[in-house]
Amino acid sequence: MRPGPTVSDDNGEGSVFVDAATQSATGIAARAIDVWKVYGSGEAQVVALRGVDVELERSRYTAIMGPSGSGKSTLMHCLAGLDTVSRGEVYIADVKVTGLNDAGLTTLRREKVGFVFQQFNLLPTLSAEENILLPLAIAGRKPDQGWFDTVVDAVNLRDRLSHRPAQLSGGQQQRVACARAMVSRPEVIFADEPTGNLDSRSGAEVLGFLRDSVRQFGQTIVMVTHDPNAASYADRVVFLLDGHIVDELASPTAEAVLDKLKRLDVQAAAAGEAGAR
Repeated sequence: MRPGPTVSDDNGEGSVFVDAATQSATGIAARAIDVWKVYGSGEAQVVALRGVDVELERSRYTAIMGPSGSGKSTLMHCLAGLDTVSRGEVYIADVKVTGLNDAGLTTLRREKVGFVFQQFNLLPTLSAEENILLPLAIAGRKPDQGWFDTVVDAVNLRDRLSHRPAQLSGGQQQRVACARAMVSRPEVIFADEPTGNLDSRSGAEVLGFLRDSVRQFGQTIVMVTHDPNAASYADRVVFLLDGHIVDELASPTAEAVLDKLKRLDVQAAAAGEAGAR
């Protein structure tokens, strides 16, 4: 189903909005409509996404997976407004991301999107508390103390708020990053390999928090991962191959995800051999 009528924004940021009631009724936090992403031109051209259509439901935890080069990170970056699309449309809630200018994209990322990256991306000179509150400080917004306390307790960082990143373990740093992503109550949190730099125990703590943020607080999570165990924390797994969405899995187990990935690896290898002939 395509979004409803659009109207131009008058604030000069290039925003285009769809009917909010329509979006709320569908329960869709983000969507891609016939999205293509092409890098380069001529013989150097690489088609990363090929007509991707996907809807990401509110208050759900979705994992995006696929073989190396399948387009999963590109899809996440396009959905989050970190990269432009070559063709098609992307929406975050009631905001049409495609066509936004730099100011509009900045507003979108600040108000509707949260990010958790593999490298944590914390400022080393700030305390954990200051890192968590940084998005609100940049936006000139005062924190909701009750919500801040809820998030801090959810990630179990109450006794680490005055510590700087160098004084925290990897798992604690990533939990700071998760709290930072949630403190502004974004429409969607995008997590790019959030456990890639963590040991299994710390990774499980972070994944458990992301899952619980969906169940307890109604947060929407979209996570790119290569790890079947990480994907098993999600409500839904979407599988990409060669820039297409080729399959999905509801209520995944690590074993079921691994089985599908093995099949996709075989398909990718076969396609590569065919292309080389």
